[in-house]
Amino acid sequence: MNLRPRRAVLAAALLLSLAACSREGEMRADGGAVPSINLVDAAGASIGSVSVREDAGALAITVDARGIAPGTHGIHLHETGRCEGPKFATAGGHWNPAMKKHGRDNPEGAHLGDLANLEVGAAGKATASFSVAGAMLASGALMLADGDGTALVIHAKADDYKTDPSGASGDRIACAVLAPPR
Repeated sequence: MNLRPRRAVLAAALLLSLAACSREGEMRADGGAVPSINLVDAAGASIGSVSVREDAGALAITVDARGIAPGTHGIHLHETGRCEGPKFATAGGHWNPAMKKHGRDNPEGAHLGDLANLEVGAAGKATASFSVAGAMLASGALMLADGDGTALVIHAKADDYKTDPSGASGDRIACAVLAPPR
């Protein structure tokens, strides 16, 4: 069975669905719109956006959030593209295709879902960019648009970068579906 046509259709569908949510006026380096994905809190209210684009063999992820408690928060890619509040348990565990331990400071880590902490200012706003080397949106071995999709989750506390499985980052307080389950 040849999977190439199916992957091409999946990639096109994902990009069209992401493009439908794009922010007017924002452009990628190649001239196309940067997709914008809704970031929601535990009650399902929009508290910002996430954009994702492929960039030189990596995913470039930008988070723009508001209404989050000031301070340092863990932020991770999760293995399932579902964001059902209030606890976002449907997002599953951290995205970890290589089966590593958690955290950049863990000698057995880090897995691909580990991102640097998100710093939220006194006004409850944060903007941050992250790069995930080797990951892609809808193709390759490390794609977000796999059978169960992928979510981005913001946690209540800082990630300590070493404690498995979640860096002791606490409750899940915000979520965005980067790629829904197929």
